[in-house]
Amino acid sequence: MLPIIAIVGRPNVGKSALFNRIVGKRIAIVHDEPGITRDRISVDTEWNSVPFTLLDTGGIGLVKGERASGEIVAAMRQQAQVAIQDAALIVLVVDSRDGVVPLDHEVVRQLRESGKPIFLAVNKVDSLQQENLLADFLTLGFKNVFPVSAIQGFGVDEMLDEAVKLLPKAESPVPDASRPTPHAPLKIAIIGRPNVGKSSLVNRLVRAERVIVSDTPGTTRDSVDVPFTVEVGGETRPYVLIDTAGIRPRKKVDTSVEFFSVRRAELSIERCDLAVLVLDATFGVSAQDKKIGGKILAANKGCIIAVNKWDLIGEKVQKEFVEQLHHILFFLDFAQVVFVSAKTGQGLSRLISAVHGVDHQLSQSITTGLLNRNLADAIAARHPPARSGHRLKFFYATQVGTRPPRFLVFVNRPDLFTDSYRKYLGDRLRTAFGFKGCPIVISARARERIAPKKTPQSNTPRRHLKPWAQEQRGKKR
Repeated sequence: MLPIIAIVGRPNVGKSALFNRIVGKRIAIVHDEPGITRDRISVDTEWNSVPFTLLDTGGIGLVKGERASGEIVAAMRQQAQVAIQDAALIVLVVDSRDGVVPLDHEVVRQLRESGKPIFLAVNKVDSLQQENLLADFLTLGFKNVFPVSAIQGFGVDEMLDEAVKLLPKAESPVPDASRPTPHAPLKIAIIGRPNVGKSSLVNRLVRAERVIVSDTPGTTRDSVDVPFTVEVGGETRPYVLIDTAGIRPRKKVDTSVEFFSVRRAELSIERCDLAVLVLDATFGVSAQDKKIGGKILAANKGCIIAVNKWDLIGEKVQKEFVEQLHHILFFLDFAQVVFVSAKTGQGLSRLISAVHGVDHQLSQSITTGLLNRNLADAIAARHPPARSGHRLKFFYATQVGTRPPRFLVFVNRPDLFTDSYRKYLGDRLRTAFGFKGCPIVISARARERIAPKKTPQSNTPRRHLKPWAQEQRGKKR
């Protein structure tokens, strides 16, 4: 396990901007509106060859319009407290332009109670000429005070140089040659409309209050990566759950914060290996569910459909629900449907089993000989399409990739390879080899015509043949 550096502070002092600067990517949403970050966002990174986990947290304290008794505020406070407890080092971010405010003293008091090493990052200091802004913050009594600019990058390197010196060495278990090489973590994006129970499902799977859950739609804003492991057949398999913001129709997205949240959710589909599309059993299958499913299909990702809140419906209407689901989401006919309840835990073992099954199917490889024999049977059962007197001809096929399974077929004319025939061949491959929960990608390429090689003519006259060759010719006579 890597040591943790937690970034904390009151709302809107630049914590997420500093987080993005350190990891070198725009991972956390940055906005002028206070209180944007709510969940803990973590990324494994390194500095000076020292690996560590960096945590971004929600602001400690209230922003305008919030109540101390509010559900989301209390959850944000709890998330920040957990980050402080887990951290090996804490970076307290303050705003140089505001000076020391009463809430800063309250945050300092909470952090000192943790007993952890604390670095004070005085943010929004853009040059050496502005270092006079530090004087006010020296009254907080910290030894390690660093003027930084999260936006410009000023002072961040110097702070990290000192921070990694205080980190404990990461635990590096001695490799066991008798054990198989560990699998790369399967990235699972939890996708769906707002308020269908995505965050509740993540928390139930990892058995911890890892992300904030509220009845208020739009609680989740960032896409949050949550690592967890599962024992499968005596082997520990690593997974990464990606909790995402609810995806509403674009015409209903009315703030820039929600726009970026939805965009992050869409990008999570692109970077995941498997998407779990969460539906609300009490609502049915909506047109927006269909649009989200279309994004999963367009990205060629493995898919499982999790029908949540099933404890509120019951088994009696399961058949009707499945019929409606298959009618609307007909293009996701390869996806396994699992009925779950994030509240009670019902069906979660089946969901984990389905995830493991799709993980295996995504990595399946088919030998070229077996693949071509099955395709030959499929082509014989249904003739390829023709147009203007020209019929599509298949020569051979090969598998060119996994995750998702990708196949390349060599044909006479790729323009004759219709979508309907491509789907037909994909269905036949699925019947023969499984690929449950996996999209099958089939591409066509024209077979290159290879011109016959001409035998080179020798320019050497016969009378110039070597003596041993003349001797051999004489013997044959």
